[in-house]
Amino acid sequence: MTKFAEHNQQNAQSSLRLQQFVDFYNGLSANNLTDLSRLYHQDVVFVDPVHQLKGLPALGRYFEHAYQRLNSCHFTPVQQAATELQGFVSWRMRLSHPAINKGEQVEVEGCSELRWHQDGRIIYHRDYYDLTDMVYRHIPLLGWLTAKVKQKMAQD
Repeated sequence: MTKFAEHNQQNAQSSLRLQQFVDFYNGLSANNLTDLSRLYHQDVVFVDPVHQLKGLPALGRYFEHAYQRLNSCHFTPVQQAATELQGFVSWRMRLSHPAINKGEQVEVEGCSELRWHQDGRIIYHRDYYDLTDMVYRHIPLLGWLTAKVKQKMAQD
């Protein structure tokens, strides 16, 4: 196999991993959390604006709590890039949760940084998104306050 063909095969596999990641999350629910071990390595590190978790059991507990009352959640990939052992996917998430925005749908843009273990499962997952867009702006007093702070910062 030529280096060019090897490179193309590697790119296709990396893109497939990112598509499997998005598909997994779009199918995730409180009923299939045991499937996390198919995607994540036992020693996974998961980081988002609220949590920093280590290990598959901690990640499972986090998702169990997060998906317990979730009405809906869907990810639309926007852009992606990947190599053999790491990848990035920017996404648009639409979610509905009774504790956020009175259960009305919320849209948040973000990005996931992923690193794969040699066995093909994710060993590191970090999500970047604006917590204000997701939660704070939907709380009456905090929403008003964060909007004012943003306005002030934009003027300076």
